[in-house]
Amino acid sequence: MPPYDPSTFPPFAVTVDLVVLTVRRHALCALVVRRGEPPFQGRWALPGGFVKADEDLGAAAARELVEETGLCAQDPSAPAVGNGAHLEQLATYGDPGRDPRMRVVSVAHLALAPDLPAPRAGGDANSARWASVDDLLGADGSFGHEGDSQTPLAFDHAQILADGVERARSKIEYSSLATAFCPQEFTVGELRRVYEAVWGVVLDPRNFHRKVTGTPGFLVPTGGTTTRQGGRPAQLFRAGAATVLNPPMLRPEI
Repeated sequence: MPPYDPSTFPPFAVTVDLVVLTVRRHALCALVVRRGEPPFQGRWALPGGFVKADEDLGAAAARELVEETGLCAQDPSAPAVGNGAHLEQLATYGDPGRDPRMRVVSVAHLALAPDLPAPRAGGDANSARWASVDDLLGADGSFGHEGDSQTPLAFDHAQILADGVERARSKIEYSSLATAFCPQEFTVGELRRVYEAVWGVVLDPRNFHRKVTGTPGFLVPTGGTTTRQGGRPAQLFRAGAATVLNPPMLRPEI
């Protein structure tokens, strides 16, 4: 093997960015943090951070998830259970000019979990909040709140967020991933509202009930009922063993 000189290659840093999605008040929301340090100080951004020298990418993403939300990552091949979140790698972003500090390659991850509590800021963030995906991905690509000027998300985070949202929207068509937004026991109505929030549509309740209860392995009755939605008691379900839906839950044309 010929001699290898690492100094002939320019150094660069690797980060992980998190698209953390949840459903709050029947709306698809993403976690954003206000940057407390340059670059883009004062701008909203996705949570994330630099990968440590001895750290695997998945471990870095899981660490950032714990630091930003207090949640532990679950096996990406299964829906989230307990105090955890579905976590999977999304895409890699390496435009040479995406970070003004130096060449930084980001490996973005998608995290999904049921209705999450108010976030806490950490690291170089001085505040954190949940924001509607519709607001974050507005037509002009800008976002502001409570008197903020309307400014785009920092770095290329609007593109990363858009890619994460589309991943979630497409995956709930053919996988059981929608149950990652639900508590361990949920009603068909609660699951329908997840689909409506993620897809941004209104679904017919009867057709939806027929499809999800008729899809093999998707839902398993728990034997219990709940009145937390008001009205008559509704049957409770949990996620079944199926990870791929056959037939798929195709989103309506809009």
